[in-house]
Amino acid sequence: MIHSVSFEETTYAQPPARFEAGTPPIAEVIGLGAAIDWVQSYGIEALEASEKTVQDYALEELPKIDGLRLIGKAPHRAGAISFMLDKAHPHDIATIVDGAGVSIRAGHHCAQPVMTRLGIPATARASLGAYTTCADIDRLVAALNHVNEIF
Repeated sequence: MIHSVSFEETTYAQPPARFEAGTPPIAEVIGLGAAIDWVQSYGIEALEASEKTVQDYALEELPKIDGLRLIGKAPHRAGAISFMLDKAHPHDIATIVDGAGVSIRAGHHCAQPVMTRLGIPATARASLGAYTTCADIDRLVAALNHVNEIF
């Protein structure tokens, strides 16, 4: 980034080197390598199948919760399920289920135009991944039922 530094003058390197300050992201590269090894150890097809199984289970179980409304019905959805509960604001939902050890997101999810179009302030969102299990969905369902009990 710097060509030379003295008390009298500092000269900067030519681009792009002048914009590449600091230590390279060594830890991130090591982490990426470990993630690639992990995915390859299972196989991408097996991980996709597992995620689809858990997602199908979630889409079967979540609508059984009183007052739960799924947001979005894309036939080929990714591993994110947005929803609302009639009795509680999404931020309250997230706080309560966090207390049960279940992590979800709440807010407008950088999709404010969609929220405006739907006339809703925010949604709660469960994000599924290759590591998510049906038992995790059962814990989410139990926590959401607890939200309904509180409200």
